[in-house]
Amino acid sequence: MADSTRSELDARDPDGLERQIEATRAELARTIDSIADRVAPKNVARRSAEKVKEQAGHVMETVSGALRRDPESDDDEGGLPVPPAVLIGGAAAVVAVTATIIVIRRRRRR
Repeated sequence: MADSTRSELDARDPDGLERQIEATRAELARTIDSIADRVAPKNVARRSAEKVKEQAGHVMETVSGALRRDPESDDDEGGLPVPPAVLIGGAAAVVAVTATIIVIRRRRRR
């Protein structure tokens, strides 16, 4: 059946119209729940923390790679051997600074 014919029949059929209304209500409820979940402070904070961790991980990989180059290799400029504790400390510092910046920016928005 064509859509116009179907809608004409549904308009005449109270049960069909009621089903359409219930389907629309259910879809609207799902949309509202999705929006509420997206803007919930707990979820926003969790996503922000995940972004900070991801960015810190990328920084850590970049710094670690740059510092751990093989000085004997001809294809790079060499690097300094760095103890893992120094790398972990550097990553922790990056995470702390990034988190502090995020907190300060959020407080300014209020």
